[in-house]
Amino acid sequence: MTRLADLTWPEVADRSTNGAVLLVPLGSTEQHGPHLPLSTDTDIAVAIATTAADRIPGAVVAPPLPFGSSGEHQGFPGTLSIGAAATESVVLELGRSADDFASVVLVSTHGGNADPVARAVATLSGEGRSVRAWGPRWDGDAHAGHLETSLMLVIAPHLVRLEAAEAGDLRPVAEMLPELRDRGVAAVSPNGVLGDPAGSSPQDGRRLLATAVDQLVTFVVGERPVETVRWDPMSEEHR
Repeated sequence: MTRLADLTWPEVADRSTNGAVLLVPLGSTEQHGPHLPLSTDTDIAVAIATTAADRIPGAVVAPPLPFGSSGEHQGFPGTLSIGAAATESVVLELGRSADDFASVVLVSTHGGNADPVARAVATLSGEGRSVRAWGPRWDGDAHAGHLETSLMLVIAPHLVRLEAAEAGDLRPVAEMLPELRDRGVAAVSPNGVLGDPAGSSPQDGRRLLATAVDQLVTFVVGERPVETVRWDPMSEEHR
């Protein structure tokens, strides 16, 4: 796996002539219940991008963007949101500055970024740039529940406070969505959890991560057999 931040500009130029793909992890800094760190979305984006990069020829992983549109999580200490307009603008300018790469793939794991990222990608595509956005397709609860807790037990287990884990609002997202949009997460779940972390496990986390990596590799390189690489949080290259 090659990190953009570790390269010099001549090394980037060499890769550019060979059709390098830039993977840009897009996350957030926002509350994830009383048991998960504020970096959860960003950590998951980085884990997916860096693991997938080992299976994508010429892939380079950019430093993550750890801020996004997280206004729905205001009211929880530590949440830092730059809003939808700023997120769109940042992604737009990042895309415009990445013309040295054959293509750019935005690896987005925060749902609040979806609309501004989509608008930025539409603008960039209209300008003739090869920039696409990708997000994982998982079945599970919405926020800080079993899904994200299981993932973090694999990616950064030392940051998970299982002793503080508790269920939040258990309704389907579609049912709570109008209230979420009008009043934010705190109005429907005082602890910030949308789901239930009970039963979370590293085994489920590895399965979820492998599924997302497979999806991203297929998205970038197309349908073809690829070797499955499992996330190893103790590996030096993933620290």
